[in-house]
Amino acid sequence: MTAPTIAGHKSTKSTASLRHRLAERGIDISLLMLVPALIFALLLFVYPFSYGIGLTFQPSAAIQKQWGAGAFSNYVEFFKDPFVLNSVWLTMKLALPAALFNVLASIPMAFKLRRRFRGKKFLTTLLVLPIALGTVLTAQGLLIFAGRQGWLNRFLEQIGVIHQPLALVNNYLGVFFSLVISGFPFAFLLISSYLSGIDPSIEAAAKTMGANWIQRFRRVILPLLAPGLATTFILTFVLAFSVFPSARLVGDSMGSTRVMAIMAYRAFGEQTDYGMASTIAIMMGLVELVVIAVVLMWRSFLYKGSTGGKG
Repeated sequence: MTAPTIAGHKSTKSTASLRHRLAERGIDISLLMLVPALIFALLLFVYPFSYGIGLTFQPSAAIQKQWGAGAFSNYVEFFKDPFVLNSVWLTMKLALPAALFNVLASIPMAFKLRRRFRGKKFLTTLLVLPIALGTVLTAQGLLIFAGRQGWLNRFLEQIGVIHQPLALVNNYLGVFFSLVISGFPFAFLLISSYLSGIDPSIEAAAKTMGANWIQRFRRVILPLLAPGLATTFILTFVLAFSVFPSARLVGDSMGSTRVMAIMAYRAFGEQTDYGMASTIAIMMGLVELVVIAVVLMWRSFLYKGSTGGKG
């Protein structure tokens, strides 16, 4: 009985002393719990991202024949081919208005629903319900409802408002409607979260000092809400910028909705040009980073304090 007890005591003492020595050197053993997360990030993000960047410097034979065998031939192809380069403008023309509309439309709804009233939960549920639909189901619903033979066109024709179907899908409008339906719930939930964190007494104090609702919103609510608006716009913009299913299902994938994601898919799946597909994907990320930087600069000029909400 004595020998095991002493051995166990020595083992505990040795472990404790090792932990103490590591702590003195600023090493915490509990940090080892981060190793699985680091491996996960390395395998699923760092390595694929690095590999994708490497592919951009490996032009295909066709691109080498046209632009030379240089390492940057894929980027030369991207900027000098109007069919590819115009996809940047077409994607921005969809993503920016959709994100801006979702944010602006969410503000009055969030203001209305921040107070308690009868039917609030039911109305909130209706506003966030499209989250459960998914992009494909939303596109299918748009085709059934707003297609040339959809319910809306048939109803308008029967009551004599129109004499030929309205082109509401398979074009720019179809993709824009899809982005609004899928992006609005996220914008609404985020802005509602930020508004719930703004102390109502601040607005009440401004009201007692004679400020009308426009002055209260511009000088009190908007500066406090600015971090939330910036974050919401960034998230909804990134969601809209990476649009792919909607552009294929309810858009004109080779025309007005020839977004960058479709161009990357064509290079990868149809042309088997992995280098060009990676180049387009990298450029997508760079464009998004530029827009994010601009939004954060706007936020810093408008308000330099800490965030006012919980979001």
